[in-house]
Amino acid sequence: MSHTIEHYPTRWIDVWHLADGRKVTVRPVRPQDAVLEQALVRSLSPASRYQRFFSPIRELPTGWLERLTQIDYRLQQAFIVETFVGDRPLAVAEARYVVDASGQECEFAVVVTDEWQHLGLARRLMHCLMRSAAEAALQRMVGDVLAANQAMLSLARSLGFRVVRHPDGGVQVHRVRRALAHATCDGLAAAAAPIAQAPSMPPAWAAT
Repeated sequence: MSHTIEHYPTRWIDVWHLADGRKVTVRPVRPQDAVLEQALVRSLSPASRYQRFFSPIRELPTGWLERLTQIDYRLQQAFIVETFVGDRPLAVAEARYVVDASGQECEFAVVVTDEWQHLGLARRLMHCLMRSAAEAALQRMVGDVLAANQAMLSLARSLGFRVVRHPDGGVQVHRVRRALAHATCDGLAAAAAPIAQAPSMPPAWAAT
């Protein structure tokens, strides 16, 4: 089944130069990226996959893969970061949010492959998500992070998120929340400070 994006947001396409001298392209996700997305997930270490999906999966089921690549950009935002090995594209990171039923809040997720961590990609992707959400007049951004993922919790705090009790009442997962109502695009300009880890998102979210 084919999928057409009616309003593909080309203005978000950019080239980033990283601290180690390499450069990557960041762009919104397209339906044709299913192979790249699957390869990205397969390339993650078991720990990184668990932090992203809260499940010991090895690859994405077909339904999840379709939902992660067939994006309605009126209700979602999704970025993929790619480089090239010879003439072969390689996805090294991705980030996304989904707007909730209220139309006021969005839930985010970010993942960076293990070999490309510590280069600032998660931070820069988070800035892109926050800028996009602020421009869409969303009021809040939230995310679920494993309590053991101290690197992501630290990154979230540095970006103005508050760590709060998870609504399900568990202690293994924290919720991070940031108000966007007074955020400005200039105030959310991308920064390249290195980070150590990537956020998490449970598979139930990925499947919605």
